[in-house]
Amino acid sequence: MLPTTSRGRSSSSTSRTNPMFIQYLRRIIKWQQMDIEYTFWQMLHLCTSPKVVYQHTKYHKQTKNQWARDDPAFVVICSLLLAVATMAYCAAYDHSAAHAVFVVISVLLFHFLFIGMLLATFCWFLTNSYLREEAPNSHVVEQRVEWMYAFDVHCNSFFPMFVMLYVIHYFLSPILVAHGFIPVLLSNLLFMGATSYYHYLNFLGYDVLPFLERTTFFLYPISVVIVLSPILILSGFNPSRYFMNMYFSQRVWI
Repeated sequence: MLPTTSRGRSSSSTSRTNPMFIQYLRRIIKWQQMDIEYTFWQMLHLCTSPKVVYQHTKYHKQTKNQWARDDPAFVVICSLLLAVATMAYCAAYDHSAAHAVFVVISVLLFHFLFIGMLLATFCWFLTNSYLREEAPNSHVVEQRVEWMYAFDVHCNSFFPMFVMLYVIHYFLSPILVAHGFIPVLLSNLLFMGATSYYHYLNFLGYDVLPFLERTTFFLYPISVVIVLSPILILSGFNPSRYFMNMYFSQRVWI
């Protein structure tokens, strides 16, 4: 959420944020209060027309006076889909039930939540410290990016990457983990596309905020990915084999 606060009133903003966060957590266990249909609509359009999703974010700000979601449905459904996809990998490539449980928990807690919170914290700090437009005087209302919105942006950016690197990758994995130049090429192209699209959606999420400037900074990592990908391809590095070897001891693709 992005409450508009004037200088010297940050404490009152914090007091308003805490009850909202507590209410957000309480709604996680109340399915009847979640808008499941709208969540799936968002997920679909994040993969096809992401600008439409952030146009609705503007409407959300106008109607509820906050940018971040007050509905945890997106995080809950994304977590469930991620758990199902990870279990599919474990069923195909793992022969230990205990290790499969470990993999599912580590993917959910580390890949999605922990890394997501770290990235959200970094973007939250970066935008508030360096990318906000300076208020011309002390009487102008000051706006700040709240952490909850930064985490929303990460979740939005993560979902299409999940589709590419967990779902599509799963069905292509017999090809991607094989030996040879073609698997290396296809694997790097898939990872390059997924990573680049993540950063593009990250850019859209912050570019929609009218009080931020120089948001093209979030597009810079895409150029790094484009430069590194040919180097990795020519060196023979296969990211699919690397991550599969990292998680599964039964290396049936070797």
